[in-house]
Amino acid sequence: MRFIVDQQVEDIEMPENLKLNTFLQEFHSDCTHPECRFGFYGFAFGQSPFPVPRLIQEALIQNVNKGEYAAVPGIPQLRNAISKYNKHYFGIDVAPERIYVGPGTKELIFNLLEILHGTVILPTPAWLGYLPQIRFLKKNFHMLSSRANGKIAPNDLKRLALRLQDRQKILILNNPHNPTGMLYNKSELEEIADVCRELNITVISDEIYAQTTYDFSKFVSMGKIYPEGTFVTNGLSKSHAAGGYRLGYVIFPQHAVDLKAQFKKILATEYTAVSTPIQHAAVAGFEISHEMDEYFKVTRNIHKIMGEYTYNTLTAIDGIKATKPEATFYLLADFNAYAPELQKAKITTSQKLSEALIVHPYHTAIVGGDSLVLERTDFSARIAYVDYDGAKVFDAYQQQTPKTHSERTEFVQNNAPKIVAGLMMLEKFFGVLKRDAVDELMLLKNNLKIPN
Repeated sequence: MRFIVDQQVEDIEMPENLKLNTFLQEFHSDCTHPECRFGFYGFAFGQSPFPVPRLIQEALIQNVNKGEYAAVPGIPQLRNAISKYNKHYFGIDVAPERIYVGPGTKELIFNLLEILHGTVILPTPAWLGYLPQIRFLKKNFHMLSSRANGKIAPNDLKRLALRLQDRQKILILNNPHNPTGMLYNKSELEEIADVCRELNITVISDEIYAQTTYDFSKFVSMGKIYPEGTFVTNGLSKSHAAGGYRLGYVIFPQHAVDLKAQFKKILATEYTAVSTPIQHAAVAGFEISHEMDEYFKVTRNIHKIMGEYTYNTLTAIDGIKATKPEATFYLLADFNAYAPELQKAKITTSQKLSEALIVHPYHTAIVGGDSLVLERTDFSARIAYVDYDGAKVFDAYQQQTPKTHSERTEFVQNNAPKIVAGLMMLEKFFGVLKRDAVDELMLLKNNLKIPN
């Protein structure tokens, strides 16, 4: 029996995160050196390392008997809790009826792209999950490069949108931003919103990292700035360290009554509803409580400490630049100053750079620029600084909170040794690359008898 795969599926590449995981496993299993046994320094995977909050765990245990199907948009208790959560933390006064629950924001963004007609505007660099979805759905799309600060400029958005013929344009806005760790402030969002109003641009605002904003008072939701045209997505994955729970939500724009009916039809067709016990557990995570406030405070402060150390260590290496994160647990490192040396070493793409770093003796995993919707020859990489035991680090922080710069440095060195060692390996790699280039130049000069 020969089975024929639909051509639409044949044309889709494996998602970059799964491709990366396969690549790392293969390189690790192929290494025969004794030092390979420890694995690798993990700067590649963006998963919060902390334990799922106790309140959520206990609520899940208490609701394991809930075997009935839930309502398609989500159970009323959860939609009410999310409504209050958004008003309390983000200042968005949203009725529960505007909230739909789904199995993660990734799925909900896919569902939104299914029902929204128009051309997608994708700012770059971007999270590696957006482009495969856009291509799978065969949507028209255009890239919009960000400026040096990692943010899109309103004038660039306007110029691009004016060239597009579709009546509706869809901007995917990721704030806080993966992979740069950058945060749009209120005035920047207002300028983008002005362009969107003028040119009928619908916004999908992926705000999954909102609670990781280091100075939380600086976070502003696009749903507050442009409520009539913004779909806000958020969930448990990053803020509550519960990616495996697969629970996200979307807030619909004001007055989108007809659209909600269409969306409900899509959800009911594709997956009926999110797991009922998980929904009941999530209620505890979205309810306002001192315990959850403390959890958010501790985890975002640890992310900030790890980000500060990673940024300072990387930018201290000659020629390396990086975005200074204001949120998330990522930054974007720029290795392009080493492009001549990389080219001489036959490392011609960001994928080849990833391969060169993972092999012995470096054992360092990064996400290269091509996975981030950058040019294949752009030697930039996302660095995720979460390779540590989250439970132990959480406890260590509570027992003795580091306050000074030296205390924070010591905290990282004591509690995140793989981050420290991995950054040293990056420094070693580029040091060797530069030394080899200098040695080659000296050899050339000696052969040609050129004076120094």
